[in-house]
Order: sequence, then C-alpha cells, then structure tokens
Amino acid sequence: MPRVLLLFEYPTLNGGEHSLLTLLPLLAEHGCSFQAVAPAHGPLCERLAALAIPIVPLPMHDNTGRRLPQEALRAQLREVLTNFQPDLVHANSLSMGRLAGPVTASAGIPSVSHLRDIISLSRQAIADLNQQRRLLAVSQATRDFHVVQGLHADKTFVVYNGVDLQRFHPVPRSGWLHRELGIPPDALLVGTVGQLVLRKGHDVLAEAATGLAARYPQLHYVLVGERYSDKPEAHEHEKRIRERFASGALGGRAHFLGVRPEIPAILAELTMLVHPARQEPLGRVLLEAAAAGVPIVATSVGGTREILPEGAAEIVPPDDAAALGTAIEKLLQDASLSASYGRRAREEIVQRFSAQKSAEQLLMHYRELLKEPAPPT
Repeated sequence: MPRVLLLFEYPTLNGGEHSLLTLLPLLAEHGCSFQAVAPAHGPLCERLAALAIPIVPLPMHDNTGRRLPQEALRAQLREVLTNFQPDLVHANSLSMGRLAGPVTASAGIPSVSHLRDIISLSRQAIADLNQQRRLLAVSQATRDFHVVQGLHADKTFVVYNGVDLQRFHPVPRSGWLHRELGIPPDALLVGTVGQLVLRKGHDVLAEAATGLAARYPQLHYVLVGERYSDKPEAHEHEKRIRERFASGALGGRAHFLGVRPEIPAILAELTMLVHPARQEPLGRVLLEAAAAGVPIVATSVGGTREILPEGAAEIVPPDDAAALGTAIEKLLQDASLSASYGRRAREEIVQRFSAQKSAEQLLMHYRELLKEPAPPT
C-alpha cells in the first residue's frame, strides 16, 4: 500500500483542489493511503478531514502575510519527509511542485507535480520543477506551453481532470434558485462560476450583458465565486465588475452568490453557462457544466477546445464582448441548438473526462514511479 504525501498551498477549495480530492477515494480503493501537507484551517482542511486524511501543517507565510523564503519552507518540508517517510510525494500545484522538486530529488523520493497554470516561469522555477520525477499537465495546451519554456518533454504528461458523473448529471429544473433570488419563474439565467479575478473575464461578460439588456429584460445573471486576493488591483477589479452589472438596464439583474457548495443544483437551474476566461488551462466548471448537460458559451483559450470540440458549445475569442453577446443571443433564440450542445457536451465528458478515467491514469503514473530506479542526484 503506497503512502502518498499530498502537498497543498492554500486553504481554499478551488478547481485544482476539487480535481484531486475527487480522485482520492478512487485511488484509496486501489490501496493508496494519504497524508496531506496543507493549511490547518479553512475549507480544504475541512474537506480533507471528511476524507479522513491526516494533515501536517506547513506554515507558508509569516505574521504579516508574506510568504516565507523558499529555503525555509524546504527545510520544513525535509523535516516532514523525515517524519512521515512517504513512498511518493504528489504536489498539487506548480508552486508546490517547484518547492518540493529539489527536496524530493535529494531525498531520493519519487515525486510528481501537477501543472494547473499557464504562466511564464523563471529559469530557476523551471530548474526546480525539472527535478520532479514526473510533471502532469491538465491539458495538452498546458503541456505545450511549459515544454516550450524548458520543462523536460520526456517527463511531462497530460492527465485530464475528471468529474464525478454521479454528482454532475442532467436533472430537471425545479425553480428553487428563482425563488431564492426572488425573480420571476420564467426568468432566464446565465451563470458563470469562478474567482472574481481578471483572467476569468467577468468584465467582458458585463459588457456583453449590457448590450443584451434592452432586448432581453427577462435575462438575469448568476455569478458564483469570490475574490481571494487582497491586492489593491484585485479589489478595484471586483468593484468595477459589480458597478457595471448594477448600472443602467442591468440593475437588479445580476446576483453575486459568493462561494456555494451546491454547484450541481445551481447548474441545473441555468439556461446556459458562460465562461468568458482570458486564460484557462482546463476549466473545471466546463467539465461540470458539460457533465450536467448545460449549454455552454466559452472562450477559445487554453484547454477549452480539448473539452468542447465542434458541435459541443459556442466558442468565441477571448476579450470580445460583441462575440460573446452574439453567442449568448444565438442560444437564447435557438432552443434546439442549445439542447443539442448540452447533449453533445455530456457525451464528451462521459467518454473522456470521468473521475474514474482520471484516477486510472494517475494511478498508472504512481505505479510507474514506484518501480523506477532513483536517478542520480
């Protein structure tokens, strides 16, 4: 039974955390046991406790909120490895993969890191990540981007995130969300799910919504997610989004729900999901909405086309509010097309993106790593 040490950086539950946590019960069925290095408080901690996974706190920041120096964090991680003695280390993010790379390499412990971001890396970051035994990109687009930067192609693989098909599946609308929001039962709901950050493109959706407001007075917008960054520019970005959705004919038709756990139930109430991202390695909400059979409008960034091929969604260029508005209106006017997109997207998820398939792929990498001889340090 391999003992796997999981590395998490933040206390929140976002796409990357949900993607790995969904697989852990399936991996446990194959004999894996887990312990997690993670923040000691917050939603992630609570979810790990529900899965009966012990947590080793690794303080990442000082009392002022500043991240501790890399070498100080690596010294703490070395101590954890000495105490826990795992068979394998799995870093669930690029940042934690960089932190752990030199530590696991020097200790001779098999290690793997997920690549869940498409971001430019320094030469040192690339060198640190290349000390991981394997790197798992969540999409081909993510892999290609990082290999061009200098990550070793022979150790960088694609493992798609998987979605729980029992939790996310088509169900009839009940109208509960309309009642909660106090809006007419015949109101149309356009939903978006994601952090309130620039790369998610909420400002583009606001602009598109402004253009549709007069023609579709029954159209409401549901925004699920919140801002985590405390940077001034993040606060200002959220303020602009809220002001834009509250202005003119849109006033009263945008509903900011914050973080909500009942995403499957929310998806079931939507007329469509719109994902206007500027950058997206592999949008988890796209997997979930597609599994739920919800018609989708999304931007052609990152791995989106790998999830949603032709005929499965309306795909538009990023940062193009006019094209986004046209795509939304197209689905509003053609119920048959909208329904066909929902069916085709669901088929894609069932065939290629189930949690079971993702767990099998990850388990294959675990097993191969545990058989490989340790490379010279």
